[in-house]
Amino acid sequence: MKKLNVLVACGAGIATSTVVMKKVEDLFAENNIDANLIQIKIAEAASKQDDADMLISTTVLPTEYKIPAIKAMGFLTGLGVDKLQDEILTKAREIQAQ
Repeated sequence: MKKLNVLVACGAGIATSTVVMKKVEDLFAENNIDANLIQIKIAEAASKQDDADMLISTTVLPTEYKIPAIKAMGFLTGLGVDKLQDEILTKAREIQAQ
């Protein structure tokens, strides 16, 4: 199985992305998905996408990306967390299967 490179972004690359990064780490660990998580500012996403497999963001996406981009506000609000986790896992498994 391919090890994923996942960008985890928020506006400043500090606060909310730290919370989401921990939740994604735990989610991947529980589901045996091998991934490098890279915490960034959303402004860095476009320049880092060529070396990444997916983007998980807590902020509005300012542009389209070549990689799958998932909005992860649910991890902060607690709303729709199950659906969000399913979306992340489904996309991660699709990428690993390629």
